[in-house]
Amino acid sequence: MTTTVHGVDGFTDLVGQHLGYSEWHRITQDQVNTFADATGDHQWIHVDPERAAAGPFGGPIAHGYLTLSLAPVLLAEVLHVEGITMGVNYGCNRVRFPAPVPVGSNLRAGATLVSVEEVGGGVQSVLDVTFEVEGAEKPSCVAQVVYRYFR
Repeated sequence: MTTTVHGVDGFTDLVGQHLGYSEWHRITQDQVNTFADATGDHQWIHVDPERAAAGPFGGPIAHGYLTLSLAPVLLAEVLHVEGITMGVNYGCNRVRFPAPVPVGSNLRAGATLVSVEEVGGGVQSVLDVTFEVEGAEKPSCVAQVVYRYFR
């Protein structure tokens, strides 16, 4: 389900509402390896499937920050903003990684609009985002992300 917002003024009526969920996305070992190369984090729990199989998670897992870095692509499936000149990721207020994302699992994100406030030339929106692994009991990542959208 995608929620469409028409211009920066369209955010106000959505405060407090759950905006929907992204599609499920498969997390691959290639993704994890590429992220490891980009960040220099080559810890065996991520990049050594054979060793990770005998480790605490029963197989390789995605980096927590890889999961968080998927927010823009997953949120684009949840929230579509029309009638703006641009939107920027302004940061995060808080982030936690309560459960792992196993390589080969399916991940999606859901979002709730927490607040909106005027900023120079646009609005700042705060979203509670929950990343879920299909079939898992606990979320893999919970984050409060901040975006700015400009007229």
